[in-house]
Amino acid sequence: MRCLKVALLMLLPCLAMAQEEAPDQGAVSVVEGMVESGDQGLTLREHVEQIKEPMFKPFIERYIIDEIKALRTDMERQRVEMIREITDRELKVANSSISYATDTVTYFFYLIAAASSILLIVGWSSIREIRDRVQSIADEKVGRLVEEYEERLERVEKELLRKSRIIQENQHELEITNEVQTLWVKASQETSWEQKIRLYDRILELRPDNAEALTHKADAALELNQHQWAISLCNLALTAEPDSGHAYFQLACAYADLGASRIALDYLKQAVSISDEYREQARQEQRLLSLSQEPDFMSVLTGPDAELASRDS
Repeated sequence: MRCLKVALLMLLPCLAMAQEEAPDQGAVSVVEGMVESGDQGLTLREHVEQIKEPMFKPFIERYIIDEIKALRTDMERQRVEMIREITDRELKVANSSISYATDTVTYFFYLIAAASSILLIVGWSSIREIRDRVQSIADEKVGRLVEEYEERLERVEKELLRKSRIIQENQHELEITNEVQTLWVKASQETSWEQKIRLYDRILELRPDNAEALTHKADAALELNQHQWAISLCNLALTAEPDSGHAYFQLACAYADLGASRIALDYLKQAVSISDEYREQARQEQRLLSLSQEPDFMSVLTGPDAELASRDS
């Protein structure tokens, strides 16, 4: 029996591919063809026939999560490579600076030594005065070089910190996007409207101005007969996204349930003006059947071309 279960698990990807390529035959027929000649074909067929839902959805979700994980890995690797490159450049700048400072001081001392020798010969000053003068000039020159390169290093450090902060912000945004995507997948698979609302609330915690989450939450509220709540959610969605056709469509459904046919028809017109796909949805929406008494309802469903054709005829 254990060997049979292992064989069934190994056949799961084949079942998913077979269901995508030949959905009319089904996963059961594929398994029957593969194990019909086996000794335990009848038992395996009984297990497969008990499967009620398609088995490829978890693979799709797993594929999306793996892709997001790979993207996070690439971002982290890119961050490490960028930090390594900036560090190498910083070390090159430091080495060049030190070499330049060393050469400058060396040549400067050569020049001072030659000048001191000449001055000593002509008797312009004593050895102590020459030494003090050379020391003060050298200290001044080295001090200016040190200050200049300290400023350069400080600018490089600030730029490095700025880029590191940007990388951290992008990584945080990627984590939020990953979690939001996972919540959308769970919401699409959830059958309970209360549980859907909880998932939409979690999405809104991460994305407070997400008009799509607000309109889907309004849809769930309509299914629970919470019409005023749905209207409030749609108004919030329109505040975040004024051109949200889904929000106008949900407002039309809510007001149609409340008996405000004229207001519902106005909102339906605005939804249709944003996208023609809401015409087809309006034909199939049971909540909008009460608008059939309105004179403009059929013109909204058929569109301006159909109305013009009817006038010409």
